[in-house]
Amino acid sequence: MARVVVDVMLKPEILDPQGQAVQRALPRLGFEGISDVRQGKRFELEVDGPVDDAALARIRDLAESFLANTVIEDFTVRVDEVAEAAK
Repeated sequence: MARVVVDVMLKPEILDPQGQAVQRALPRLGFEGISDVRQGKRFELEVDGPVDDAALARIRDLAESFLANTVIEDFTVRVDEVAEAAK
């Protein structure tokens, strides 16, 4: 079994009110020097069998049609190498 990670983030040109709220709160909490925060989503998918090109293509289709709103969000798909190495 392998783990594939899909990270979904708002496109850079889209306003991120949650990220802005976190960024504004950081100095009050004693965290200086952070100039920008963007908030996103992370999905971890456990995949039965090998993660080959066909499996990654299916997961990209899943991300594009279900996990991300591609009008306002970008996504990346990657195999979690740390999880693979721990086996």
